[in-house]
Amino acid sequence: MQELLGSISRLDPGATLGLRVIACFDELILGNVNTRALLAAAAALAGCPAGVVRSGGGEPIVVSPRGEILPPPPDGCPEPDPELGHAVWLQRAGAAGPNDGLILERLSIALCARHGVAREQGRRGLGLLLDASVPLTERTATADALGLRGGDHYRVVLAPLFAVWDRHPAGPEDVISTRFGPLHAVLTPERYEPFQANPCGIGSAHQIAGLPRSLRSALTALRLSEPGSPPVCADAYGGLLDAIPAEEDDAPHADVAAVARIAGRPWGLDTVAALVEFQTVRETARALGVHHSTLQHRLTAIIDELGFAATEGLGRARLATAYLTHRVRTSRVMEAPPPEHQRRT
Repeated sequence: MQELLGSISRLDPGATLGLRVIACFDELILGNVNTRALLAAAAALAGCPAGVVRSGGGEPIVVSPRGEILPPPPDGCPEPDPELGHAVWLQRAGAAGPNDGLILERLSIALCARHGVAREQGRRGLGLLLDASVPLTERTATADALGLRGGDHYRVVLAPLFAVWDRHPAGPEDVISTRFGPLHAVLTPERYEPFQANPCGIGSAHQIAGLPRSLRSALTALRLSEPGSPPVCADAYGGLLDAIPAEEDDAPHADVAAVARIAGRPWGLDTVAALVEFQTVRETARALGVHHSTLQHRLTAIIDELGFAATEGLGRARLATAYLTHRVRTSRVMEAPPPEHQRRT
């Protein structure tokens, strides 16, 4: 299915999102994920909250695109279908989206599959393996059950559920819950066969005990990816990723605030990116296609805004950290792309 998605996206971009919906719920059904994760997936794909109410007088469940539980709709819920045993809906303001019907259909099928399974399954292997709060002995036992070798190094590969793959990396995979909603996770060896996916982040390599750190770096790498770009590997940034706050995105940070102000200039962010990437002012000017004096004028404005020498000593590391943190904080890579007809309007 993932290979088919890559082929279809090149031939008929307008059909891609619908196929992603089908592929997403196929994975979730195979994984037997819980009701909240199914609703979070539907909400992420639709870009609005999704809800379900079951027969028998149970409380309705409504989940946001970020996986948060929301209160029931104030005007009431649909009546459950007696044959299905539930009713599902999308809480969208305005007209329905072109894929809303398909999302609700696949959500309903997934819920039927989920609640038609008599046995109660516990937490699934990969999610447990990547959770730092789980005791190491339990994670090690899970790794053994997944066929992983204790002395080997592995990487976490992360992608949103709407990502397009043209080749799938080998290894255990699952849909895991994050603070950004459900994400597709694959565990690959440290040296993996090349693949293409967009958007996608690849974590740093660790042994079993360090896999939660690989997950953290993969999440940051994913948030640094851009539409149409190859997968972003955490190795490209080394220890800089460890300096980027993982949780408190809105915490005050003077250097990041300065970069945000610089980004407000037409040339700002491109110039900062080039200063981070290239070693000399001459190389930076050549990469930007501007005269040396023009770059010097920009550099003076940047240093005035930052309050430190951005091309010398620790100043270069400070600028790089602030620039990457700004990109992570302003990333929109977790947002599903609009349908093709909306992109053209």
